[in-house]
Amino acid sequence: MTVKTRVAPSPTGDPHVGTAYVALMNYLFAKQHGGTFILRIEDTDRARSTLESEQVILKALTWMGLSWSEGPDVGGPNGPYRQSERSDIYAKYADQLLADGHAFRCFCTPERLDALRARQSSEGQPPRYDGRCLHVPAAEAEARVAAGEPHVLRMKVPSEGVCVFNDMARGDIEIPWDSVDMQVLMKSDGFPTYHLANVVDDHLMGITHVLRGEEWIPSAPKHQLLYRYFGWDMPQLFHLPLLRNPDKSKLSKRKNPTSVLFYERMGYLPEALTNFLGLSAVSQADGDELMDFATLQSRFDVSNISLGGPIFDISKLDWLNGRWLREVLSPEGFRAAVNAWITPAYLNEVADMAQSRVTRLSDLGPATSFLFAGRLEPSLATLLDGKLDQPTLNRALNLASIGFEREADWTQAAIEGVLRTVAEMTGAKFKDLVRHMFIVMTGKPQSLPLFRSMELMGRDIARERMRESIAVLGGASAKEVKAWTADLDKHLKARAAEAAAEPAVES
Repeated sequence: MTVKTRVAPSPTGDPHVGTAYVALMNYLFAKQHGGTFILRIEDTDRARSTLESEQVILKALTWMGLSWSEGPDVGGPNGPYRQSERSDIYAKYADQLLADGHAFRCFCTPERLDALRARQSSEGQPPRYDGRCLHVPAAEAEARVAAGEPHVLRMKVPSEGVCVFNDMARGDIEIPWDSVDMQVLMKSDGFPTYHLANVVDDHLMGITHVLRGEEWIPSAPKHQLLYRYFGWDMPQLFHLPLLRNPDKSKLSKRKNPTSVLFYERMGYLPEALTNFLGLSAVSQADGDELMDFATLQSRFDVSNISLGGPIFDISKLDWLNGRWLREVLSPEGFRAAVNAWITPAYLNEVADMAQSRVTRLSDLGPATSFLFAGRLEPSLATLLDGKLDQPTLNRALNLASIGFEREADWTQAAIEGVLRTVAEMTGAKFKDLVRHMFIVMTGKPQSLPLFRSMELMGRDIARERMRESIAVLGGASAKEVKAWTADLDKHLKARAAEAAAEPAVES
């Protein structure tokens, strides 16, 4: 059997280091076995998927040194490689499930399903579809469809017995069928859910081994059932443990930067990041931990992966990156790395912004140094050098962080818009909030133009500086973040309603 693996990111945001980790494990596994590695874009979430995000993900994985033999950018015999372009394929297999009696049409409204979940939650039950439409006669279902009644397609799931599936690391895993939901396979808009598209694509693209995050373990019974319904062999599964912070908590952007773009912008070498992520699957018993791709591939073994979860230790990454810079790169290689990190085009943009603020060319160094720094390590006294008190500033920075996450664009106008919203919500004067933001972003209460500086440094560095400052101010609990997120949504909704109610101005 020729080994074939894949990575299938969803283009709904920045490229996550967890995605890079899963991609690397699949890549190394395939290459070690003389197989092939492909890339597929899972963009059935039409509301959140963007082509811009797809391009950034492809760029990030390429920057890390990964390549694929099939994908949306390189083509291949099993395309298209974007799920949004494969609707006819999924419809064919959905119709087959319906015709074979393995799926049914569900006409339950979102309001009924919300009420059902609320009742189940209040009774301490897991949320699960109750099967109301399971026995709607076929003729009645067809008549309701013909009448234009909205509906979804759900899969039938056994109500008794136990699903048993094999995991390459964990052995046999058993999950009772009565805990498995009757999964929606086709949404009311005619697009498939992840589960149907994933199974159909993996089969048609010849995937033999699926190395994916352990959060997908509960979905394995649904996938196994679909393979059985179609009469197909299921790929071998390996559920990779999640990357974790040094305190063993799940890696999250609230505690650590999670975007590959952040590490690129901070000046980490792609070889060092790949080396760092690959260490979780090589033996530590012998040999130097400094490894290029060829060494990682030769020493790779999934049995070395600890199910406790590899630790994403920034200090270890710093150590590895330093060794790559000092010990591996030649002088020519080091210069090339510097030129790739700080391009002439970027320097020109910095010079254009700084021209009106300098007296001597030698002023450029101190005036622009914050743009070439990583973390600024602010003190509490420095952050509070302004008119906002600690609780207000803490809330303001958290709201701004949430707002920046929601904002699709990273432009001067978008940045200013978020900060003006935060000023409205906190009752702070805009100029007072901006002074504190200068300190957060530049380390000083005054500097080069704030919004343009933030645009140039990029969302990832700005996000990390905000996270760092929020931690110094005392941070926020998950409950507070949830409440502030709701407050922001409510405020934006009210403002949008006010704008819509304003009469049009005649020209």
